[in-house]
Amino acid sequence: MAADEYVFIPAEHGGKISTLVSFPQNYDASRKTAVILAHGAGNDMFNPLLVHMAHVLEQAGYLCVRFNFPYRDRARRNPDSDDVLMATWLSVYQFFKNHPAYQPERVVVAGKSLGGRIASQAVAAGLFDVSGLILLGYPLHPPGKKDILRDAHLHRIDVPMLFFEGSHDPFCDITILKDVLSRIKAPWTLEVIEGGDHSFKMQVASSVTDEQVYASILGKTLSWLGNLDSQ
Repeated sequence: MAADEYVFIPAEHGGKISTLVSFPQNYDASRKTAVILAHGAGNDMFNPLLVHMAHVLEQAGYLCVRFNFPYRDRARRNPDSDDVLMATWLSVYQFFKNHPAYQPERVVVAGKSLGGRIASQAVAAGLFDVSGLILLGYPLHPPGKKDILRDAHLHRIDVPMLFFEGSHDPFCDITILKDVLSRIKAPWTLEVIEGGDHSFKMQVASSVTDEQVYASILGKTLSWLGNLDSQ
């Protein structure tokens, strides 16, 4: 396994954005697909699922980038404004898309909860030129407020989307999500983690381990990415 490399990117309003690059030893010049991962509101780029994803993707030949939003590097609990989160995403995307040492031909953007929501908004606004979007625990609605949906921009996305959702996620009623997806124009795939919560944690009585959940998520992710690469 290649070692992760820290890369610090200039931020739009000063300071630096912390990123970790997992650069595969067998990076295929003819494929050159990069996956950029963003964390959720309550964690950072060292979230176990994101670390696992980065290393499995790197072993499979994908350049993988993780990064921290500014509030996490400042040890704050409350997320930055959507404007700052979006600017951070754009800075990371543009740096790695255009940097001569990386220059991926294709980029897939991915995010856990908050990180995925911001990425999807950027894709919907046409700010990213990407081949696909992976959403891990998409926050479709606030807990207990299923009438307040964050779905309007999803209808403007035209690239393939891969959703992973826990069946016990208070931020995403699966029935409502399926109804939303049935009406969008982009190709989509929904993978439901039965028994999983917003972070894909199983109920106490379950014998399914985190590692087994991660293996399932990554197996399906690699299959989906392989289909994108063949198009």
